[in-house]
Amino acid sequence: MSAFWSIWISVITLGVIIGVTWLLFATRKSEKFKETTEETVGHAFDGIEEYDNPLPKWWFNMFLITVVFSLGYLALYPGLGNFKGLLGWTSANQWEKEMAHAEEVYKPVFAKYAALSIEELNQPGNENGLKMGQRMFANNCSVCHGVGGVGAYGFPNLTDDDWLYGGSPETIVQTLINGRQGGMPAFGATLGEDGVQDVSHYVLSLSGEEHDASAADRGQATFNSVCAACHMPTGEGMQALGAPNLTDNVWLYGGDFAQIAHTIRGGRAGVMPAQKDLLSEDKIQLIAAYVYSLSK
Repeated sequence: MSAFWSIWISVITLGVIIGVTWLLFATRKSEKFKETTEETVGHAFDGIEEYDNPLPKWWFNMFLITVVFSLGYLALYPGLGNFKGLLGWTSANQWEKEMAHAEEVYKPVFAKYAALSIEELNQPGNENGLKMGQRMFANNCSVCHGVGGVGAYGFPNLTDDDWLYGGSPETIVQTLINGRQGGMPAFGATLGEDGVQDVSHYVLSLSGEEHDASAADRGQATFNSVCAACHMPTGEGMQALGAPNLTDNVWLYGGDFAQIAHTIRGGRAGVMPAQKDLLSEDKIQLIAAYVYSLSK
């Protein structure tokens, strides 16, 4: 925050507190009667009159306490622009302390399941471990893959047996630890619009979808020379590169003609963030076991 805005916030905050304090004492000083009285303020509403009694002392003292508390709070904690407070408290530090405490408390629980393989975690008797993985999946992964792992546009469905990089326990763990960086180059400038449409029709033919046969015939040669290096001549893809299988009916970005043409024309870029710096190995093991269970 710039020095200007820091001063601006501090002046307004302290100004409000000073103004409220002045108003409190000014009102107290202007009271006509200092003790309880039978005198009224001189007006009535529906026959009801208001006594001109002073503010009760306990109420006045409570106002003073709030003023003192606010000044003490602003001295100890951040609230005046760039001033960090005498205690040096930050929300980030507080969160880290709470997370460290949670790690210590739950470490024995995670360790119990860390000794088991992912296949063993999917065996009867280890349901609690999978439930833990499910809850951690919901907290860390569902924003992209959905609560039940069904995926969304641009985010893989984890409940089927179609895997971009492989669905073995070891591969799932590596995906979680190191993340994935997927990329489909743009070929619009290389192929031209006619070439994009021809290849799109050929891709549709690979999965048995409705297509233009003559355009698909023209697109096959282009596919073999440009696309087969990643997707294989058969179109079955290559998990080592994360190149999708084009012969099934599973589509990451949509499988109609317009979406396929858009993918070929403009390319695609997908990123699976690495979790190694966010989650412990024990937690990754449980999440991987849960993900593995989704496609069984």
